[in-house]
Amino acid sequence: MNKLMYLWFAVKTVFCTCQPDHKINDFEKVRSQYKISKIGKLPAVASESSGLANGSAPGMFITHNDSGGKPEFYEFDLSGKLTSTITVPNAQNIDWEDLTKDSDGHLYVGDFGNNGTPRKQFEIYKFDGKRGKTEKISFRYADQESVASVSEKPTFDCESLFYFQKSLYLFSKNWDKNKNVKLYRVPAEAGNYTLTAIDSIEINTQVTSADISPDGKTFALLTYGKILLFGIENNRIDFSKPQGCFRLVKKQNEALMFLNNTDMLVTNEQGNIYRITYK
Repeated sequence: MNKLMYLWFAVKTVFCTCQPDHKINDFEKVRSQYKISKIGKLPAVASESSGLANGSAPGMFITHNDSGGKPEFYEFDLSGKLTSTITVPNAQNIDWEDLTKDSDGHLYVGDFGNNGTPRKQFEIYKFDGKRGKTEKISFRYADQESVASVSEKPTFDCESLFYFQKSLYLFSKNWDKNKNVKLYRVPAEAGNYTLTAIDSIEINTQVTSADISPDGKTFALLTYGKILLFGIENNRIDFSKPQGCFRLVKKQNEALMFLNNTDMLVTNEQGNIYRITYK
């Protein structure tokens, strides 16, 4: 990250609080309910960690690098030891932004970042490690054609997804002046899709990762400076049940996953690993 970008990022995170979310969407301020601990460093090869998922055994985790990295996953333990490097065949890393895993062990990595050269087509790679096979979920946004020109900030940018009941849920990064984060759903099967937003919410910072708890009752959004928690009722993923918000200013937070139904793991692009424990 260059000095100018780091200064912009530092200013954004310092002034990122839960007060607007409490006022606008009635999020409860829950920082006192969590303990945040730095527990390790990522392997050096994961220099720009941007996604997290469970690995091949308990206590093992998988990450990947951001834009321009190799099409690879890196498995590590919480001591920071690299245990394996997994090449994803028939894939390229234009801008890999988040990672999720289904109950059958498939890994889904979102090649849908769009904060550099404008893109019109986006991909999610579905990787079957047992067979060494990669399928492609391609999509575009329904309202892309209505945007006459490229604005100063990316219009269609996404950095977060999670898997739930045969679908993938995506959250826009939220560069828009109206501060609305949009929610999209796409089938977790190979194909070409056109996505229309199914919900939106006002959040005053960019969303960089997302995950759902193992029991399917909570999902979390990681942003620059805080984490937002939402309840899930009747297996419906939307923004109708805002629950809690707490600050997490740990440099450039880019990846989040639930360790259990309450605790989370977060990594940043500076290589740090944090455990968030519910007291």
